[in-house]
Amino acid sequence: MSAKINAVKGMNDILPPLSSEWEWLESTLRDLMARYGYRNIRTPIVEHTGLFVRSLGEVTDVVEKEMYAFEDRLNGEQLALRPENTAGVVRAAVEHSLVHDGPKRLFYMGPMFRHERPQRGRYRQFHQFGAEALGFVGPDVDAELIVLAADLWQQLGLQDVTLEINSLGQLEERKAHRQALVAYLQEHESELDEDAKRRLHSNPLRILDTKNPDMQGLVNEAPKLMEYLGEGSLAHFDRLRALLDAHEVGYRINPRLVRGLDYYNLSVFEFVTTKLGAQGTICAGGRYDGLFEQIGGKPTPAVGWAMGIERLLELVREEGAMSQAPTPDVYAVIPAVEAVPVAMKVLRALRGQGVSAVMHAAVGDGMGSMKSQFKKADGSGARYALIFGEQELAAGNVAVKPLRAEPDAAPADQFIESLDNPAAWAAKLKH
Repeated sequence: MSAKINAVKGMNDILPPLSSEWEWLESTLRDLMARYGYRNIRTPIVEHTGLFVRSLGEVTDVVEKEMYAFEDRLNGEQLALRPENTAGVVRAAVEHSLVHDGPKRLFYMGPMFRHERPQRGRYRQFHQFGAEALGFVGPDVDAELIVLAADLWQQLGLQDVTLEINSLGQLEERKAHRQALVAYLQEHESELDEDAKRRLHSNPLRILDTKNPDMQGLVNEAPKLMEYLGEGSLAHFDRLRALLDAHEVGYRINPRLVRGLDYYNLSVFEFVTTKLGAQGTICAGGRYDGLFEQIGGKPTPAVGWAMGIERLLELVREEGAMSQAPTPDVYAVIPAVEAVPVAMKVLRALRGQGVSAVMHAAVGDGMGSMKSQFKKADGSGARYALIFGEQELAAGNVAVKPLRAEPDAAPADQFIESLDNPAAWAAKLKH
C-alpha cells in the first residue's frame, strides 16, 4: 500500500458542513458589495515576483520571509503565489487601462499565500475578501469603505469590533518624520531589539508597530507622525473623521497604526476584536495613491481594505448570527430498485420548479430498509419525505410525509400527489 498523502501544512480542506458557512458568508458579502455599487474583479493567483517586491517593499516581512517565490523551470521567470491582492488589482487596472474612462469600485475574493507559522485563523493558504476604490481622491470614499465594513458587522451581528484610524500623511511629511524618528531611535539604540535594529535605517516606521512588550515605553515616547502632517493631510483626516461622526461610526485614533505594507499614504485603518487572541485584526486597509506609479501606471488615487475570511468566520461563530447549513426540501424514499426511474423523473421535474431534492441511492444489491431510509431522510433535514412505494406507484401517485412540524402548528398528516404533473404541487414543498 502506498504511503498516504496529506494536505500541505497550513493549507486546509474546507468540507461540508463548514463549506456551507463559507458559501453563506460569500453570498452575504457579494450582496452587500452590489448594494454599494462594487463589481467583481478576478486576478491570477500567480504573478511576477517583481510586482510584490516593488509594491510591498523589499524589507517587508512578507517579501523577506513569507512570500512563496520560485523560478519557473520551463522559462526561468521569477514568479510568486500572491501574498495579497491589492497589487494584483492595480496591476490589472494599469495593464487594461481600467480607470481611463472613470473611477471604479471593485471587489475580489480568493486564496492568498504566505509561508508563516500556522495559527488560529491564520494559515499558509488563507482567503481574503477585499474592496478597492480606484480613481477617487477621497476622503468621502475612504469613509464609504469604512461604513460599508461597519454595515457588514451589524448585518453579521458582531458587537466586539473596534475601529482604529490614523493618517500617514504624504511622502515628504513622512520623510521629515523619519529623520526625527531615526535620530530618536539612534539615541536609544541600546534598547532596540534585533528586529528594530535591522529596520532602523531601512524602514524605521515599522518599529512603531512592534509587539515586543519591552519596547512599548520607547515607542510611546517616539516622535508622532501626526505632528509632521501638513495642512492638506490634516484636512483630509479631519474630513474623514467628520464623515465617520456623521454616520455614528465609532473609532479610536491610534498614532502607532502604520500598516504592514509600503504603499499606504494618508488614511489607514483597522477593525480589531478581542475575541481572536493575538490575531485580532479582521479588516484593514487605507489609501495608496502612489501604487499605480510604483508599478508603471499613471498617477491614480486609490483606497481599499481586505479582510480574512477564516478570521471573520471564527468571529461570527463566536458571537455572530451564523446561517444554518442549507437543507433539502424533500428526500425520496424508494423501497424497491424498480421504482428508481420513476422517482428520478419526478425529482427532476420538482428541481425544475426550484425544489431541492435528495434521492436515496442503492446500497449494495438493494435500497435498504424503509426504517433506514426514513432515518436518513430525517437526518438530511428535509421537510418532506416522498414515498415511492409499490401501492402508490400502482395508483399513479406518490405519498408525501411531513417530517417537521411548522412553528406553532400540529404535525401535518401524510397526503397523496399525482405522478403525472409534479409541477402542480411543487410549490407546497419549498421552504
